[in-house]
Amino acid sequence: MKILNQFEPLVIEEIEGLCETSSHHSHTYYELVYINSGKGLHYLNADTIPYQNGDLFLVAPGEFHSFEMEDMTHFTYIKFTEAYFESKKHLAPDEFKIGSPEILMEMKWLKEVKICIKEPCNHILKSTINNLVVYSKHKNISNSPIAYYQILSIFGMIKEIIKDRGEGLFKQELNFEKLISFIHENIYNRDKLSVKAVSLCFNISPTYFSNYFKRHFNISYQEYLDTYRVALIEKRLEIGGLKLKQIAEEFGFTDVSHLSKTFKKIKGKSPKDHIKETVNSK
Repeated sequence: MKILNQFEPLVIEEIEGLCETSSHHSHTYYELVYINSGKGLHYLNADTIPYQNGDLFLVAPGEFHSFEMEDMTHFTYIKFTEAYFESKKHLAPDEFKIGSPEILMEMKWLKEVKICIKEPCNHILKSTINNLVVYSKHKNISNSPIAYYQILSIFGMIKEIIKDRGEGLFKQELNFEKLISFIHENIYNRDKLSVKAVSLCFNISPTYFSNYFKRHFNISYQEYLDTYRVALIEKRLEIGGLKLKQIAEEFGFTDVSHLSKTFKKIKGKSPKDHIKETVNSK
């Protein structure tokens, strides 16, 4: 299975027929795929979606997809890294201060159904795609505010689609408050706090979730879970009355050894040493 990389912040490509970006693959960047003409099937993760001219597909890093043509197809690919929009936050209008293009690209339900772009937006989208292709042949589009706002207008159309469907755009938006609340509510249930389970709950990809957590909390997701569990275990030990085996079972550790190893990794001492220190300090 190919995993494609890209180091340029923004790349726009036109392709007729199939190539390595049409065969089954994943990539480390975001990708908008516009169908100029042709028809066939788009395989995205576990979904199979028929495509035809005028369709638009959103693909996030870590997702697997490919195309199977029924008719010769003319594709336009708009590929951008996370750094592209990150470097242009100062240009972003208020409409995109909340609900960035990256968040839209990660919304799972947008991948499971075909994005229906109706009149007059379908004509605007086609013109915008054509403008970007032409402009990219003459200018360095990575640094161009013109190209940036053209791409942003595509995401504006996607927001309009979400609004027309009556969806709460950010009812599952990943943010500090919701995520921390979810973790604290389920700290005793390891199954609910797996990366896969949390990603499914917040409607995003596991890769995006892990990167988001590390970027915003400055530690890995697993480190945060271990630190929070140990903080709660400390309180249990200081209160007394519970055996380590009971505490290990309460927090979903496989056994006392697993609990002790995690505790020592975070605190630099074993739970038994902590109990002794607590007793001696009283």
